[in-house]
Amino acid sequence: MRVLVIGAGALGGYYGACLVRAGGDVTFLVREKRAEQLRQNGLQVVSPHGDFAVQPKILLANDPKDTFDVVLVGVKAYSLDDAMAQFAPAVGANTMILPILNGLKHIDALTARFGAARVLGGLANVSAGLDADGRVVQFMANQTIVFGETKGALSERALALQALLQVPGIDVRASEAIMQDMWEKFIQLSTLAGITCLMRASIGDILAVPNGERSIFRLFAECCAVATASGFEPRAPFIEFDRKLFTTLDSPLKASMLRDIERGSVTEAEHILGDMANRARTLGIDTPLLDLARAHVAAYEVGRRRAAG
Repeated sequence: MRVLVIGAGALGGYYGACLVRAGGDVTFLVREKRAEQLRQNGLQVVSPHGDFAVQPKILLANDPKDTFDVVLVGVKAYSLDDAMAQFAPAVGANTMILPILNGLKHIDALTARFGAARVLGGLANVSAGLDADGRVVQFMANQTIVFGETKGALSERALALQALLQVPGIDVRASEAIMQDMWEKFIQLSTLAGITCLMRASIGDILAVPNGERSIFRLFAECCAVATASGFEPRAPFIEFDRKLFTTLDSPLKASMLRDIERGSVTEAEHILGDMANRARTLGIDTPLLDLARAHVAAYEVGRRRAAG
C-alpha cells in the first residue's frame, strides 16, 4: 500500500519513520520549513527502543497529484481544516483515511469532507514530541495504534492495514469496537489534560497534595458519566487501568496540553475539554470540575493571543 503521512511531527513522524525503516512506501506531506529540515538531517527518532533515522520521501503542502491507499492523519486538531484542504487531492475512491488525533470531534469533520466510507476510527498511545532540532523524541516505551471501522466489525481492508502496520516500533491492533476504544481514550485524556492543566502539575505532584487524588477521580467520574450517557459506558479493564495510572506515586505523567502551555504554545483545549463539556451540556450532565479546567485553559489562550499581538 502507498501511504501518505500528513505532517512529520511527533505522531506522524514516529509512525511514518517506523514504516519507512521497515521498507514501506511512505511519503510525508509537510510544509517547506519542515521539508528543508528533513532534507538536511533526515527524519530522526530518539527512542527508548533505540535511536534511528530515515531519509523520507517528501511532498510539499498542496502539491499532491496522485492518490494514495492510506492517508495517516496525525496533526493537531487546530490544524485539521488546513490539512484536509492540503491532502484532499490525494484521496481516491478507495483511500482509507486513518486519523490518530486526540478526541472525537475530528471524525465528524473528516466524514463531512470525505464521506463515511473512507474514514476509519483510530487512536495512538505514544508519548512523543519534537525537540529543538526537529527530532522525534519518544518519551516512554508505549507505541500503540488501534483502529477500525466506525460501524464495528473487522473488514478485509482493516485486516490488510493491520498487516501493513505490523512493523518494529509499532504495536498495532484492529478493533471491532473502535468507537468504544476512542471514547475510553477521550475520558482518559480529558481527565489527564483537565487535572494537570488546572493544577499545572504532574500526576505524581497532584497526588502529593491534600485532596489531590480525590480531585483526579472527581473529574474522571464526570467524564465517565458523559461517555455512559452517550452510549459508551467504560469497561471494567479500562477503569482498572486508569485507576492505576492515576494513583502512581511520583508519576511524572502530564498531558501534552500542559506541555503546550509550559512552552507558550496553542493548545487543543476546545477539541478535548471543550468538546467533552459541550457533550455534557447537551446531555444535561453537570461537570463542574471539567468546566473549570476548560475555563482555565481558555483563559490561558486569551492571554497567549493578547501577548502575541
